[in-house]
Amino acid sequence: MFIDTHMHEMTFSKDSFLRLDEMVRIGKAKGLGAICITDHDSMGLREYAKKYTERTGFPVFVGIEFFSLQGDIVALGIQDYPKERVSAQEFIDLVKEQGGVCFAAHPFRDNNRGLEENLRVVKGLDGLEVLNGSTSPEACRKAARYARELNLFTLGSSDCHVPEKVGVCATYFPEEVRTMEEFLAVFKKGEMKPAYFSDGIYHIWDESF
Repeated sequence: MFIDTHMHEMTFSKDSFLRLDEMVRIGKAKGLGAICITDHDSMGLREYAKKYTERTGFPVFVGIEFFSLQGDIVALGIQDYPKERVSAQEFIDLVKEQGGVCFAAHPFRDNNRGLEENLRVVKGLDGLEVLNGSTSPEACRKAARYARELNLFTLGSSDCHVPEKVGVCATYFPEEVRTMEEFLAVFKKGEMKPAYFSDGIYHIWDESF
């Protein structure tokens, strides 16, 4: 199944123009089997998303895109997070203490929010976002090179804030996941693959994109 693992909903990400129902509608039309809401420094949508999933049957997993002192990190499977900026290592350690997973968001995007060379310093990251819907192909390929070098999982995400970006990139999960527990179990196996949407279907990325 394909999951968009990094998305922003307008209630708690003030730079987003997307409502959850619209994100699900567009995502389902493209073939997504689940989505992850990872708002900026907030997990405020968690209870609403839980009720939405119970009502519709469509899995919506809520995590966070946390702006650490060194750059953005997406985390899922956690309950608590810092209410102020802390170092990337401190945040990663907190994620691990809670049994969650985390990956570097757009690590080489030219916006001073990626971990960049700090990837070589921090310990405990699970993966790197090597396909991001708002990041240049060159920066994505660089992230893929670092993922290979550092032996980290690779993921694809839209990082959407507007309708036309929903699901443009996603992550292929080799097993169906319906709950956060299932999501985490499959994620930790590390068999996911980044993918992009083109010509009406998802394609596994081979770094020639």
